[in-house]
Amino acid sequence: MKDKQSDIDVNELFVELKFLQNFMPKQNIGPVEILNFLKRHDCFSNATIAYRVLLTIPVIVASTERSFSKLKLLKSYMRTTMTQQRLNDLATIALESEVLEKIDYDDIIE
Repeated sequence: MKDKQSDIDVNELFVELKFLQNFMPKQNIGPVEILNFLKRHDCFSNATIAYRVLLTIPVIVASTERSFSKLKLLKSYMRTTMTQQRLNDLATIALESEVLEKIDYDDIIE
């Protein structure tokens, strides 16, 4: 079996988290505050990577779910009258609505 490389050493992460339990302030703080604390002290490299991954995952999942949800709405609403290219274009518009709100259509028309 090949030797797998990882960004995190599991044994060191375990030791860091055990030490971190005693080192952290006793007040109840969330994962973002813990990550900021870890960055300030810059000595828990494995725990910092683990918290960065932890805080990234929900954003990725929510974004993907939202994309599929909008695509499903588009497909069910206009399924019979649209080509695949039009569906792709509408999906792009729905997903990039923030960018579209910033566009000045008068400039485009000119």
